[in-house]
Amino acid sequence: MIITTTETIPNKEISEILGIARGSTVRAKSAASDFMAGLKNFVGGELDEYTKLQGNSREQALQRMINDGKKLGADAIVNVRLTSSTITQGASEILAYGTAVKLS
Repeated sequence: MIITTTETIPNKEISEILGIARGSTVRAKSAASDFMAGLKNFVGGELDEYTKLQGNSREQALQRMINDGKKLGADAIVNVRLTSSTITQGASEILAYGTAVKLS
């Protein structure tokens, strides 16, 4: 399956639009992550635990979007976007979405 942030795919023609493919995950930070982040805030630097959490969340949301596209019978998902929102203090949703298409 081709996944792209562009509206078109070079040398490919979109023959059918199947709908929106989407995938999301909601993740909460842990007390251990908060403790380590508190230490980093004191000395400065990247908050590695949060970076890993966000990276894993993005990958899970993208994989769920791809699985949704496969259920729709897509050959590709174009115009892919990622967004995040706060659900509650300490928990965020990552949403991946795009247009599932058939290629000719």
